[in-house]
Amino acid sequence: MRPFDKCPVCGNEMVVKEVEKLLRGGNNTAVLKVQAEVCLRCGERLYSQQAVRNFEQIRGKLARQQTEDFQPLGQSFQVSS
Repeated sequence: MRPFDKCPVCGNEMVVKEVEKLLRGGNNTAVLKVQAEVCLRCGERLYSQQAVRNFEQIRGKLARQQTEDFQPLGQSFQVSS
């Protein structure tokens, strides 16, 4: 059973989708694909408890620079305007 039948923000229908989640830890960033319930109207995302625990683990590894298990995607840059 899903935790919410309707979106807790706007009350619209939720569907399960694979989404990309951007995580930051320290100066490092990781992108992962994860299942989430997504509102068809407002886009609110709801993640499972296991996914949230996984996010926290990854953020901790990023902050400690323990990225040997992660696959590099390229480089990130900050641009001042």
